[in-house]
Amino acid sequence: MSIDSPFSLDERLDRLLGKRPAAPLAKLGLETTGDLLRHYPRRYADPGTMTEISILVVGEHVTVVAEVVSATVREMRSRGGAMLQAVVSDGTDRLSLTFFAKHKGALRTHEARLKPGRTGLFTGVVSEYRNERQLTHPDYLLHGVDVDSAEAGLVEASLLTPIYPASAAMPTWKLHQTVRTVLDPLTPADIPDPIPAEVLERRGLESLHQAFRDIHVPAEEHEWRRGQKRLRYEEAFVLQTALALRRSEAAALEATARPLTSDGPSLLSDFDASLPFTLTDGQREVGAEIAAELAAPHPMQRLLQGEVGSGKTVVALRAMLQVVDAGGQAALLAPTEVLAAQHARTLSGLLGDLAAGGMLGGASHGTRVALVTGSQPAAVKKKNLLDAASGAAGIVVGTHALLSAGVQFAELGLVVVDEQHRFGVEQRDMLRAKARTVPHLLVMTATPIPRTVAMTVFGDLETSTLREIPAGRSGITTHVVPAQKPAWIARTWAKVREEIDAGRQAYVVCPRITGDTDEADGADEPGSDDGTLGLDVPAGASGAGASAAPPTSNRRPLRAVLEVAEELADLEVLRGVRIGILHGQMPPAEKEAAMAAFTAGDVDLLVSTTVIEVGVDVPRATAMVVLDADRFGLSQLHQLRGRVGRGADAGLCFLVSEMAEAAPASTRLKTLASTTDGFELAAADLEMRSEGDVLGAAQSGRSTSLQLLRVVRDTAVIEQAREDAAALVAADPTLAGHPLLLAEITERVTGERAEYLDRS
Repeated sequence: MSIDSPFSLDERLDRLLGKRPAAPLAKLGLETTGDLLRHYPRRYADPGTMTEISILVVGEHVTVVAEVVSATVREMRSRGGAMLQAVVSDGTDRLSLTFFAKHKGALRTHEARLKPGRTGLFTGVVSEYRNERQLTHPDYLLHGVDVDSAEAGLVEASLLTPIYPASAAMPTWKLHQTVRTVLDPLTPADIPDPIPAEVLERRGLESLHQAFRDIHVPAEEHEWRRGQKRLRYEEAFVLQTALALRRSEAAALEATARPLTSDGPSLLSDFDASLPFTLTDGQREVGAEIAAELAAPHPMQRLLQGEVGSGKTVVALRAMLQVVDAGGQAALLAPTEVLAAQHARTLSGLLGDLAAGGMLGGASHGTRVALVTGSQPAAVKKKNLLDAASGAAGIVVGTHALLSAGVQFAELGLVVVDEQHRFGVEQRDMLRAKARTVPHLLVMTATPIPRTVAMTVFGDLETSTLREIPAGRSGITTHVVPAQKPAWIARTWAKVREEIDAGRQAYVVCPRITGDTDEADGADEPGSDDGTLGLDVPAGASGAGASAAPPTSNRRPLRAVLEVAEELADLEVLRGVRIGILHGQMPPAEKEAAMAAFTAGDVDLLVSTTVIEVGVDVPRATAMVVLDADRFGLSQLHQLRGRVGRGADAGLCFLVSEMAEAAPASTRLKTLASTTDGFELAAADLEMRSEGDVLGAAQSGRSTSLQLLRVVRDTAVIEQAREDAAALVAADPTLAGHPLLLAEITERVTGERAEYLDRS
């Protein structure tokens, strides 16, 4: 094959190599020369270092480096035909290579090549025959043999051998040969570099052409490490430049300044004076940051993250009141109707007569809190829509219903988004488009985010963090309960009864709604994660965003809300306890009624799915039992646990699981029980997750996704790239002088790959 100039990383492989050779590459997701050159080896084999055969697992597709010990051809009397059996060794253990044919002559080529003493790479699926591991009809490549000349063979035999993510149709050495076919004729001038020369020089990095050479054709270990360093930085730099562009674009937008009111009556001042508790130092500091940004003529874009129960709602409400005082309105977007109604009740309760503006008994300068959801009665919804459109409601709380064309605002000045990860970018933009000028934005999350993830995933938002828990909270004690020990289970329900007899309440959380199917039982409403398998990916699960696997045949079905509610009603220890249910398939009005009954104390024990995970605030709830707790992710369990112990009484959380002591899920539960520090748990969670889980499905499995960069590990690289990107965008806000970099951003951060960036 010859490569015509000019070379392009966008050149299609089926045009360059031919349709037949390109077909198995396409199945690996490699369709262009850029895809191929960015398909990096997962490890490197030294021809002088054998693979440890003893660790091979039956059923796995493997590539091993080993030495040929023997190769023998013989006829098979029982079934006819011939068989070649070769034996390779790592110096300690042996592995059989078996080839079958109709006659001995068809195997002579293999016999001639597989000479004792030769080393090579052998690839195939490990099987077992008579207690011995073997590869049947493996592909193989012999060092110093499968080359054009003896001289070239000596050179090749001394090189490290890259081992690629491969397939049976395209084994690792064929991939390497194809990469060499494309890469070898190229010069540095053929591969323009998206990273500016001054940045490469500042960071001591090599050109893109040399990095490709280093990572695909290294002679020594330091070369592939050098290539990885450059390519890892490039991934961080492209990502951080995209984020810097977004920050720059946002800073250039105009917003209506909403400064603190200094003259006349003030909702914020009256609210602060009425608070029955003292704000924490963190709440005051974050409040001051937000107040200053709201007073600026450019849109605030801030992420407010905080520990469960750290008082984010009060901080957000104070920001909303500042905007209302300044003549604007605030919209609070919640992912579910249950949470939206909870927010509306909480805000109205905190404001008291300040939320009864224009009504009998309301403050003369008060406002109103309007709730807009899809399931409201027509008359109620119409009134709330009028309050929003006229400006009578300074605070409008809602679900996706706020996004509909029929919802209008008089003067939208601030958008508060709760649990941003549940909304898509288009939904976010639809709400912001309802404002006369670009509204200020406050994103809230109760999932603690380590700094490296915040820089990468929420890198276009400024971040504020609340770590303190307000005074008066008594904390939570967590216990792991083995499901296979009846005495432990009995004691758990006895403790729940003790809490209820003391005038308190309890939750029981199940991963499913009904027990008659292994499929998802439905969602709470669009954008929510409620339902049968709406769980975090357990540590060790393959693929980002993978659902928890259905129960295997040797494990009982997952516990379900409807079944568990019936079982608990029949338990003697819970006799007389008022039991309610809540799940995502209930009609909205029933969900609202169920939550209202529990909040009012008319229900003692609420059996629920994860619909209560975020934001639900019932101070009398002190106990929680999570069934099949091993099926939930660490951060989700922390969120669930945060629903109890929110008042003056201490909380109890029981994690019921039948997992073996050594199972990864058991480690996850013990970690949760050991601490209530959400940031410590977030760090532990990252260590247990794959990179795809951290960044989301859009960043897994594609050649243009993050392959080498690890947000957990590469803090220094991300910080350097962020610094360089910020300086570059400050000097060239449109990247007009850096078209190659802009093209790279467009290629890597578009469509689904941009979803995780679009948090703003």
